[in-house]
Amino acid sequence: MRARNLSAMAAAISALLTGAIAQAETIKVGSLRTSSGSTIVIGQQRGYFEAEGLTVELVNFDAAAPVAVAVTSGSIDFGVTGMTAGLYSLGGQGAIRIISGQIQEHPSFHGSAIVASNRAWDAGLKSLKDLAGKSVGVTQVGSSLHYSVALIAEKYGIDLKTIRIVPLQANANVATAVTGGQVDAAAAVSTFATTGSQRGDVKMLGWVGDETPWQFGAVVAATKFTNEHTDTVKRFLVAFHKAQRDYHDAFTAPDGTRHDEADAANILPIVAAYVGQTIEQVRPAIAYVDGGGRVDVKDVLHQITWYRAQGFIKGEVDGNVVIDKRFVVPMP
Repeated sequence: MRARNLSAMAAAISALLTGAIAQAETIKVGSLRTSSGSTIVIGQQRGYFEAEGLTVELVNFDAAAPVAVAVTSGSIDFGVTGMTAGLYSLGGQGAIRIISGQIQEHPSFHGSAIVASNRAWDAGLKSLKDLAGKSVGVTQVGSSLHYSVALIAEKYGIDLKTIRIVPLQANANVATAVTGGQVDAAAAVSTFATTGSQRGDVKMLGWVGDETPWQFGAVVAATKFTNEHTDTVKRFLVAFHKAQRDYHDAFTAPDGTRHDEADAANILPIVAAYVGQTIEQVRPAIAYVDGGGRVDVKDVLHQITWYRAQGFIKGEVDGNVVIDKRFVVPMP
């Protein structure tokens, strides 16, 4: 009799578990194949999303701006992407909200770099101070990479108008153009910048995080989605922040500098598989991710001011509205 009761109890538990799995909510998350973008995969493999009743369908993009557009259209639910003029324009229209921080350009970490073509290097482009009068490839006008070029120009007293910004639409196109010498230099993601410079395809001029740190990326969602599916957003962020913490702790020393810590041996293979490179190729291309998903609000407001001054954003955009304070934890 006791065995029969135990069997019935086991069957009931099994039915409950099966029902829970069947009721798991599927969400679509858009990201770029960069080292920091692997946080989604970390959350998947470590069961963080599953524990929150979520099944993640990952959608990969090759530039930041299309991620924000996809979020707004509803083709994806969440976007892990760079800050762009397009994102802020959509935010100003009330269509999209920042719900968490993600990648930051941070000293000693490698998120993106400015690299020179071999042709331009041989012709005298030896440092960031030499960018005046040169052509620089970026994904899109008003992109995160464009903004990085502007910050570096400001730091070295270069009139940005003397730099010819060449929009190439995708990170892969940027890599091809600078390698082939079609542009003098490029703002390139680390997974190309490290391997390209190691192979001798390009010359390294400097890492953005070492030159001018800033809040490069965030997690965004459509305003309508955040209002109608608030519980889903909260559960997503619980899982995502756990993955961010694992990534951060694996690659960040106690003093905040880049260093492989104990969990790096487990996280590095996940990053490498996600970006399609070897562990040794990925190791020097690790971008910084805040372990708590915090947002540098002051920097976001500065970005909006700059994009508006350049004419990339039309009309007023209230950064304090674009940043959804129901979910965002601001940096001190």
